[in-house]
Amino acid sequence: MPYAARRIWNPAMYQGGRVSDRYFEGWYYKLVDAAGSRSLSLIPGISFSPDHGARHAFVQVVPSGGTAHYFSFPAEEFMAKSSSPFAVRVGPSVFSQDGIKLDINDGERSIRGELSFRGWTPWPVRPLSPGIMGPFRFVPGMETYHGVLSMDHEVAGWLSLDGETISFAGGRGYTEKDWGRSFPSSWIWAQSNTFETTGTSLMLSVAKIPWMTGSFVGSIAGLLHDGELHRFATYTGAKVRCIETGENEAHVILGDRREELEVHLTGCATLILKAPVLGAMEGHDAESLGGTLDVTLRSVRGGRAAVVYRGVGRQAGIEIMNHHDELGRSPCGNGSTVA
Repeated sequence: MPYAARRIWNPAMYQGGRVSDRYFEGWYYKLVDAAGSRSLSLIPGISFSPDHGARHAFVQVVPSGGTAHYFSFPAEEFMAKSSSPFAVRVGPSVFSQDGIKLDINDGERSIRGELSFRGWTPWPVRPLSPGIMGPFRFVPGMETYHGVLSMDHEVAGWLSLDGETISFAGGRGYTEKDWGRSFPSSWIWAQSNTFETTGTSLMLSVAKIPWMTGSFVGSIAGLLHDGELHRFATYTGAKVRCIETGENEAHVILGDRREELEVHLTGCATLILKAPVLGAMEGHDAESLGGTLDVTLRSVRGGRAAVVYRGVGRQAGIEIMNHHDELGRSPCGNGSTVA
């Protein structure tokens, strides 16, 4: 199968092909130690600006404490496999499904180490729904495309951040990615797989999506629990029933005819990350790493809702970027919106 076709059903692979301007692609690795007390995210990627003047590769390092750091590399130091399983190289560091090898020092900050992964759990890929975007993956020219590569997996190994060694032996990991031109003008994103039950993981995203001559508010969420993935997405018929945002907190309820997902997001101190604008990493993103997600899943039968699962996700990654209430603002009240 030609590369252009293969990459559609393999979102982990590099999607850029021969593009050389107005394009970004980044892989997001989130790591939590065995005690659930520390987390860290690593984001390798490539950026092609509109004028070719700022094209470069990068690795962003986001710790749950301290400050984020952006390591920049010449674009020529970015390499990606065109076959499965995927692997990405940025400078001397390698990122793959099996693990990460890091060795970066720019004179200001340094990070090195080696991690291995086991039990990779991707969002299902089906012929007419190749990943988390469902049929929207086939729509050309969207502002941003998204992939969830692993909802949850085991982590082993260590990292040394500015000389401090952090053990991730027995920890948990999560991996996703984005590619396209720019991040949305407004969005909410949250993820945690540090729940009371190992193997439980939540990913939630609500964003303003440009569409033809207008836009719409789209949602994608998945709750993995007891080996079952409960999906809530615009293309599955789920709707954003209510949304409230405040200072580093949000309340969202998504639902369809069968199930309802309620999430209270509570962040901590935010770190400023670079974000793409027309491919150039000139925007910004405020991420809280170490937040809390209060999650409730309900089944809906005959107009009545019953709690199926309730849990608290810790060491959560949280981004609340609801500029000018573009995502809407409808009170969620005290819980279920089912009449």
